[in-house]
Amino acid sequence: MTIPAAVQTLHPTSETVVEVRGICKKYSEVEALRLIDLDFPRGKLTTLLGPSGCGKTTLLKIIAGLIQATSGEVRVNGRTVTGPGPERAFVFQDFALMPWATVMRNVAFGLELQGMAKAERQSIARNYIAEVGLTGFEDKYPHELSGGMRQRVGLARAFAVNAEVLLLDEPFSAVDEQNRRKFQEDLLRLVDKERKTFIFVTHSIEEAVYVSDRIVLLSRRPGRVSQIIEPKIDRTASPDAIRRDQGYLDTVEEIWQGLKHYVD
Repeated sequence: MTIPAAVQTLHPTSETVVEVRGICKKYSEVEALRLIDLDFPRGKLTTLLGPSGCGKTTLLKIIAGLIQATSGEVRVNGRTVTGPGPERAFVFQDFALMPWATVMRNVAFGLELQGMAKAERQSIARNYIAEVGLTGFEDKYPHELSGGMRQRVGLARAFAVNAEVLLLDEPFSAVDEQNRRKFQEDLLRLVDKERKTFIFVTHSIEEAVYVSDRIVLLSRRPGRVSQIIEPKIDRTASPDAIRRDQGYLDTVEEIWQGLKHYVD
């Protein structure tokens, strides 16, 4: 498999925030992950990509501290992860909003749990509600919003708590193609502005190539790191120009050629 992009193994640097060392995960007799070693730097978006069942979401949840690895270690800023922590925020595929709470309350909820005063947390929440394009919807409830709008609330909530690490589990899979492309643009803008560590799971090769600084390709279960790719994309070009660029198209095709034999 020849990838028309830089392929390398990630090594720790002074900007490394998340370190994954020797992670294995078994569910009864099923081995989901085997000996995963990765480093995730500040200010970059790294995508986990691979066939269904390769352990992408499992690895994301281990980093989040939502589930425990069978063996191995995850460190954030040098500290071993033993459970969820305020330095990590998770954006779920199914939104995971509180149905009885307004947009404002949902976005500010993490700050409320931290004990922040109401005026301050609402000011921060209002800023991120604006960032995701929902100004004017602060008093609406989730059932009054479209799927795309509910996902924007989830993104705003994750950013509001000012976590260093943003973990996104297929956040755009439930929206239509038009909204998905808009969300991709919004995500790239926030990556550039916030300079946090983003770890992103998707099934879409095109999406991975478009939004990522790095792509980690995982093998079929048990998931192992097969390659790490750095797409070379000119971010100053327009979205349409990027998607027509031959380098982008070639990278998408070569990744597909490498993954298609995993498809049942």
